[in-house]
Amino acid sequence: MKSRWVIHVTFLLVIVVAAACNNGANTTGNEQGLFAKDPLLKTLTDKIKKDSTNAGLYYERGIALHRMAQDTLALQDLKKAVSLDSSHAEYYSAIGDMLFEHKDISGSIQWLQKAIALNKDDPRAHLKIAKLFLYAKDYPKAFSEINTVLRQDIYNPEAYFLKGMIYKDLKDTSKAISSFQTAINVSPQYKDAFVQLGIMYSAKKDPVALKYYDNAFKLDTLDVSPLYDKGMYYQDLGNYEQAKAEYKNCIMHNSQYADAYFNTGWILMQQDSLEKAWRQYDIVTQTDPNNANAYYNRGLCSEMMGKKDDAIRDYKQVLVFNPKYTEATEALKRLGAK
Repeated sequence: MKSRWVIHVTFLLVIVVAAACNNGANTTGNEQGLFAKDPLLKTLTDKIKKDSTNAGLYYERGIALHRMAQDTLALQDLKKAVSLDSSHAEYYSAIGDMLFEHKDISGSIQWLQKAIALNKDDPRAHLKIAKLFLYAKDYPKAFSEINTVLRQDIYNPEAYFLKGMIYKDLKDTSKAISSFQTAINVSPQYKDAFVQLGIMYSAKKDPVALKYYDNAFKLDTLDVSPLYDKGMYYQDLGNYEQAKAEYKNCIMHNSQYADAYFNTGWILMQQDSLEKAWRQYDIVTQTDPNNANAYYNRGLCSEMMGKKDDAIRDYKQVLVFNPKYTEATEALKRLGAK
C-alpha cells in the first residue's frame, strides 16, 4: 500500500558538468531538444545567448528545469548563477533545497548556511533547515528555525505545515490538526495541509476526513492520491464495497495508479473472488512491473485456484525482485518447487 506524506527523499547521483569552459548558453544532444521543445526553456535560453552573464536568467532556467525534474541540468544552471553573482541568498537556497530532496544532507546544509549568511531572514533556507532537523528528529531545533520565519512573517503557510508535521511525529494529534488548519487558513490552496488533515481524521475514523481529501483533489486533479486515500479510509473501516468504488474512481482518473488495483485485489481476495483478484494483480504487474507484492499475491490467487504451475512461476519471479521475500520462499517449499 502506498505510503503517506513523510519527509520523503530519493537517492540521485548528482552529476554536475564542469562549467569552466562553458558559458552555459550552448546546449547539445538531448539538452538541445529539451530546450527547443519547451517554450519557457527556449525563451530563457535565447535570452541567455544574448546576455550570458545575467545570473538571474540562469536562476530562472534552473528553477524551470527543477520543476521538470531535470535536476542535473538545473544544478548546472543554479551553480552558474552563483558563480556569476554570489550575493543572492535565494540562489544558494535553491541549490540546498534540491540537494535535500536527493538526500545529500551534508551538501544541502552547506548551501543553506551560505544562504543564511547572506540573508539571516531567508525563510526558504530556515524552513529547509527545519525539515532537516525534523528528518533527524531534533524537534527543538526544528521549532527554532520555524519560529525564526514566523517572527518575520506570521502568514507563512509552510511554517505552520512543518509545525503540524512535528506535532504529528510527536503524536500530538490536536496540535497537529490545529497547525495544519492554520496553514489552510493562511493559504487556502495549500494542498498538502488538506491531505494531512484527511490523514489525521482518518486515523480517528472521522468522516470529515473525506471532505479534506475531496478538497485536496480539487486543488490538483492530476494527483489522484487523495482519491486513493478515500478508498483506504473505507477499507480500514471494513466498508469494502465503498472502498472498491473509491478505488474505481481513482483508476478512472488515472488508469496507471497501481496501488488502487492492488488494494482492489486485496479486497476481492477477502471476498473469495479469486479470479477477479487475480486480474487486479495482473494489471499491477503491467503498470508496475517491478512490484514483487503484486507477483506474490497473483501467485497466491493462482495457488488457491489450483493453478500450481502459474503460482510457482510468480513466486519465483518474486525472488528475482527480492531474494529475501520469505513468504515466496515458503510458498515454493509448500508447493514442492525447486
